[in-house]
Amino acid sequence: MMTLPNLLTLSRIVTIPLLAFLLWWPQWQLGYALAFGLYCLMGITDYFDGYLARSNGTVSKLGQFLDPIADKLMIAAVILVLTAQGYLRGPYVGDMHVIAGLIILMREIAVSGLREFLGSLQISVPVTRLAKWKTALQLVALGGLILGGAVQGPPCVTLADACLTPAENWIHIASLTALWAAAILTLITGWDYLRVGLKHMD
Repeated sequence: MMTLPNLLTLSRIVTIPLLAFLLWWPQWQLGYALAFGLYCLMGITDYFDGYLARSNGTVSKLGQFLDPIADKLMIAAVILVLTAQGYLRGPYVGDMHVIAGLIILMREIAVSGLREFLGSLQISVPVTRLAKWKTALQLVALGGLILGGAVQGPPCVTLADACLTPAENWIHIASLTALWAAAILTLITGWDYLRVGLKHMD
């Protein structure tokens, strides 16, 4: 159980509260800079735990169970804290950017339940290439939002705030655009998984 890949996976899970703590104060740019470094480090461990497990032949059931959970917990924590601190707010549509985050969270919960149902039937659902692109895109989008907080500070949290123009706040806007693209891929891949599940429901 305590192989290096599993320890790396567990390290991501136990680090999530620290990541949330660093993101808790939207005006704290140093905290967001530290959070961005920690977020990148967690992403690196996500790559290496799978790589090491496959290359060393130490793939375990615990690792297969924990790895997707660690990813989902990190994504959910970042989306929820950034939403609470106003980072899923942008020009033109304001708080409507939260919908992109909701789509991603709802899909993760639905697919997890679907996988559990299919697992009881001894049916595995392989991760598609499009799903991998979705995951990569949402990781980049959330990382960009954190980076924007470190470099440019928070977006408008209240109507009284002095807002940056779209040109000045380009990291934040590009990250929100990437988040919407990830949400669209989320809907597509979620439907693909649902179609597989429906075939086994009667």
